[in-house]
Amino acid sequence: MKKTLSMTISLLLALLAGPALALGEGDAAKDFAAPLLGAKPGSKTVSLSQHRGKVVYLDFWASWCDPCQAALPEIEKLRGEFPASDFQVVAVNVDQSAKKATKFLSRNPVSYPSLADPKGRVPRMFGLETMPTSYVIDRKGVIRYVHKGFRKGDMEEIRKKIAKLVASK
Repeated sequence: MKKTLSMTISLLLALLAGPALALGEGDAAKDFAAPLLGAKPGSKTVSLSQHRGKVVYLDFWASWCDPCQAALPEIEKLRGEFPASDFQVVAVNVDQSAKKATKFLSRNPVSYPSLADPKGRVPRMFGLETMPTSYVIDRKGVIRYVHKGFRKGDMEEIRKKIAKLVASK
């Protein structure tokens, strides 16, 4: 419990230190590139812009975040509901230890890329205020929906938003 509280406080302080205001609906999603979690340093990075033309579900998560843990299997299920040519999930992990995040994913595998950002650079770019937070981004790179936190049943609203965007080509 103390460790989780300490990590949460560290994340909050890192997020508060950044100058970025929270991005919201109608804002252009800021492009970023980050290494694939578990990849050798410098070997594989993923950028948000490489998925331009698709609807993107951008999810910020951490292995110590209970709502994040509850969301991961739901996101994995969501990923399979839409064609890969139209929809992509990109996750950004904010654990300070990539080893802990990789271990968590080995027990809870996902089919979408999860990126390592232990210094919180990408969450600062988006002005992240809460964990988890997810963004539904349209084909042109505009944020169409922001979802803060996660509770059972939340995915239905997210699914509807994504389905509407996937249907509009």
